[in-house]
Amino acid sequence: MKKIFLLFLSCLPFAMKAQEVMTPELLWSLGRVSAVSMSPDAKTLLYKVAKTDLATEKSSSAYFLLNLENNQVSQTELLNGRTFVQWDKNGMYATKGDELSRSTDNGASWTVVSTQVQDAENLRVSPDGRWVAFSKTVPSEKVLGKERYNDVGNSTAQVYTDLNYRHWDTWNDGKVSHVFLASIDNPRTPVKDIMAGEPYDCPQKPFGGAEDFVFSGDSKTVVYVCKKKAGKAYAQSTNTDLYAYDIGDGKTSNWTEGMMGYDVAPSFSPDGKKIAWLSMKRDGYEADKNDIVVMDIATKARLNLTAGWDETVDGGFAWSTKGDKIYFNAATKGTQQLFAVNVPANVMVKMMPAVAQVTKGIFDVTGVVGQQGNNLVVSRTDMNHATELFLVDLKNGNMKAVTHANDAVYSKLKLSETKLRMVTTTDGKQMGVWVIYPPGFDPAKKYPTLLYCQGGPESALSQFYSVRWNFQLMAANGYIVVAPNRRGMPGWGVAWNEAIAKDWGGQPMKDYLSAIDDVAKESYVDKNRLGCVGASYGGYSVFMLAGIHNNRFKSFIAHDGLFDMKSWYGTTEELWFANWDLGGNYWSKPIPKSYDQFNPSNYIDQWNTPIMVVQGGIDFRVPIEQGLEAFQAAQLKGIKSKLLYIPNENHWVLHAHNGLVWQREFFAWLKETL
Repeated sequence: MKKIFLLFLSCLPFAMKAQEVMTPELLWSLGRVSAVSMSPDAKTLLYKVAKTDLATEKSSSAYFLLNLENNQVSQTELLNGRTFVQWDKNGMYATKGDELSRSTDNGASWTVVSTQVQDAENLRVSPDGRWVAFSKTVPSEKVLGKERYNDVGNSTAQVYTDLNYRHWDTWNDGKVSHVFLASIDNPRTPVKDIMAGEPYDCPQKPFGGAEDFVFSGDSKTVVYVCKKKAGKAYAQSTNTDLYAYDIGDGKTSNWTEGMMGYDVAPSFSPDGKKIAWLSMKRDGYEADKNDIVVMDIATKARLNLTAGWDETVDGGFAWSTKGDKIYFNAATKGTQQLFAVNVPANVMVKMMPAVAQVTKGIFDVTGVVGQQGNNLVVSRTDMNHATELFLVDLKNGNMKAVTHANDAVYSKLKLSETKLRMVTTTDGKQMGVWVIYPPGFDPAKKYPTLLYCQGGPESALSQFYSVRWNFQLMAANGYIVVAPNRRGMPGWGVAWNEAIAKDWGGQPMKDYLSAIDDVAKESYVDKNRLGCVGASYGGYSVFMLAGIHNNRFKSFIAHDGLFDMKSWYGTTEELWFANWDLGGNYWSKPIPKSYDQFNPSNYIDQWNTPIMVVQGGIDFRVPIEQGLEAFQAAQLKGIKSKLLYIPNENHWVLHAHNGLVWQREFFAWLKETL
């Protein structure tokens, strides 16, 4: 601990000296703002600000109440060590230990309403206050050697007979997550596992939470998200469905039967007569167009509200208070904006509702919280600012910040200028390219320039703000950053978004080179100091470009990138992704281009440029052999190279100290090689 503290102190003089620009230490110390809940009368917002102690890596949260009518903010201890559950017309619910409590006076006092939530996660209370639903793990199969044989208690063996034996960063331990139901009215009623005997998960692993199950407006039904597949079928399918469990008769029905892609995030309308959810059409395509589907509960008639709209819904939406509209965020032209779509009173009417853009500007609307009168509470970022909460005037789209967690920090910083530049690609298309300039940019000077390769591969390159791939921090270190919205990114039409599938090493590589070549024409770009960096598919892009860049770049950095497509297919876990994007497996006839023409390892003979490889030890999407193979090949070819291996990180870097090392090694490598 003393060494860690001294390490932290050693960074302080630099951080204090460089307060005019962003530093890694400052970046990690920013407050992380998130909405917790709006009050049922929509007059008050409960939100929290989380911060990381850089000396201990421990995170702590402060809670605040914001009066949405007068913008007055007050810090509150209303939870008093409890974990928030929800806030509705019956009061505020929170847990502590094995107890679920309710407060009807905004946290001044709490009453225990259930003691049946032992080991519970992701709790939800029914609208009538009579039931609580929650998830917890249950045994499904014996995979541990010490469970299979009672005389080998020290065994670490694991036994598998099917796929899906590991996922993202966790090995299958033979347990699944189920939804349980407990009576608040009658605590003597046994807690019921509504998925009893099924070897399936709800919430969905690894990212699902309380949004994966919801009570109906009349409190008679629990609707939950589940992919009722296991083993090889699970690993190759994206087909989740919405299952409705009737509390009265205990029967379950599939409300999305015949809908073959992702169906997630169920949400009932304010009057309880309709339900909406996010839906993708095609099984196996995890980046398919994401639509909002609404269904009439009585008739089960469905309507895809966004079917005729040439974009994809990002990941969140909210009903209007009247239930006549749905608000959502989505990528458009290198940003993420707020949109609205009307909900017909009669979903049997097949006329497609028009989608309207509500906000405009150089920022990302990253989440929709809820409506307050003529305003909507949303979260927002841009390339110079971390998340804060804003009020959107629904009449004109004007926005007003209502949280200011990091204003004091940013007021002392020189900010970067960001410009969207349109570049003509090799096939005559117009591509949006973000160019981020160093603080105090002087066009009379020459700057080293980085081509940033986005991951995904079908994720938006917008005004996001990351603690790792932070453009503000890169620019603060004196680099111009070129970030192309190459083929595969949403926000430029569905066809552009889908064009990358089965063409990873084709047109997208040409798009990258078109972007850097166009910006490099500027007099302020030092053409002899061009670098290329990226993670995931962006790491793949770095490995691929290292073999075909024709000496454009002087340095490369690849984080958790795919290096050899054959070995990657043989070790990754979500095979639906590999099957769709690569065009199948490597023993298919004919062999997909992904395994020869678009395989970075096939171009290693042309590598001639310094490269730094970063690899997480528990990344099962892009497993460890990918980074090690690339580093070993570079070393054996005598290429200047560095391996940054982080044993306890998955596809991201989540620990503060690892994050600081990542940033320091990142910029040290660029300083050394550019």
